[in-house]
Amino acid sequence: MITIAAKDASGAILARACHETEALLCFDRDYAEGDCLEITADARHLWVQPDVSVLPGEVYLPEGRMTWRVPAGEHRLAYRPGAFTEPRHIVSARAMAPEEVAAVRCLSRNPADLRGDTDFFPHCTANVETRGESVFAARNVIDGLRHNTFHGEWPFESWGIGARTDAWCKLDLGREAALDRMALTLRADFPHDAYWVRGEVELSDGGVIAFPLEKTGERQFIDLSGHTARWLRLIRLVKSDDPSAFPALRQWEVFGRDL
Repeated sequence: MITIAAKDASGAILARACHETEALLCFDRDYAEGDCLEITADARHLWVQPDVSVLPGEVYLPEGRMTWRVPAGEHRLAYRPGAFTEPRHIVSARAMAPEEVAAVRCLSRNPADLRGDTDFFPHCTANVETRGESVFAARNVIDGLRHNTFHGEWPFESWGIGARTDAWCKLDLGREAALDRMALTLRADFPHDAYWVRGEVELSDGGVIAFPLEKTGERQFIDLSGHTARWLRLIRLVKSDDPSAFPALRQWEVFGRDL
């Protein structure tokens, strides 16, 4: 059973939909501060779209619950203009088929990820986000978009490091998975942007892999085969000697399969 409930800040239920395999909710409301969607399911792997402003994607629910806080205020700047402001909302959630869960796929992509603590995965965090702005938040690197020739607004949101040399970004999958490779798409708003020439990825199984990077807006792939991990962390990112102080990451894709 899958249940979608829209709730206000007090926890009162505004609308609700239930279905054995695919719940579909449509309701009318001008979103207010503190509104959220709560999705509960017997299945742990769901395909979810919380709003038309968010791409559909896979989420993993370790406790069978997903609490999605409707982005408000400055947080909305990382989404398309006008996001969450229309009075009619549609939400969908379906259980993934066993063959989908067993397939090799992008395990990191989660357009529904939010800043702060979440009870659903994948989830991205970092030790710095430029000026604390949502358009430079860690969650942007798994939102499913790779548009990278500009910066500071949708669809060019990215992870910005505020010129920190000790910046790191962590991707938590919520469960262990067998990993094949990953792809980094750098922000490429040159000459405004710099880029990293090398970095390392630390994995929860104890592995550390060093990799080179080039000045390109294309995906750059790094082999991860042989590693089984729950989380990965980008560390020791070394900036190029470009005069710009602004290297940034647009998208982080990790490919593999569930165990």
